[in-house]
Amino acid sequence: MINLWQAHVSFAMIIFLLLPSFGLNRHGRIALLVALLAASFIPLDGLSLAVYLRSHIDDLAITTLVFMAWGCLRRLDILPPTQQNKTGVLILFAVLGLVLYPATLGLSDLDPYRFGYSPRPMLVFFALLTLGLYYLRNPLAVAMLASATLAFIAGIKPSQNYWDYLVDPLLGLYCCAALVLLFTRGLYGRLNKWRVPARNVSRSH
Repeated sequence: MINLWQAHVSFAMIIFLLLPSFGLNRHGRIALLVALLAASFIPLDGLSLAVYLRSHIDDLAITTLVFMAWGCLRRLDILPPTQQNKTGVLILFAVLGLVLYPATLGLSDLDPYRFGYSPRPMLVFFALLTLGLYYLRNPLAVAMLASATLAFIAGIKPSQNYWDYLVDPLLGLYCCAALVLLFTRGLYGRLNKWRVPARNVSRSH
């Protein structure tokens, strides 16, 4: 049952984050999010829209749900924008995705996914990592990792593998793509800064 509710909440948050704001105020955006949640129950070929989407993306990791909830709260102006926290999160989960998924695709002899079935060393490692991120004042990463660990201990998902709570392909791909975009923008900005002095020098001559 929790998977079905997760599917409906995931559907509403994904569509809400993809849609433009339409110039709506906070109450309008809240109403839009509620309307999307209601729309997730609309049947399509015998399945609700949420379950239909779930059949394509599977159940999302707990970290992804927390990340999307943070994004929704930002769009609702409940939380302030924190680019530094987001960049740290992008790096962390891009690394996790690159560690896990190439191996599961047979591109490496090491299979880190199997460690998720007996994850005591992983739990210790991520507990220390969470404490470090708390010390670095990255509440978003702390919330994502802590929620994933607590959800795994409580067993709220059918999977018995800790990795399924930590990261999923959607989160991994998003973080990698976002980092590439940030790097490209930063490089483009630096190139523009270098071009301006060069133009000024050429004009002075």
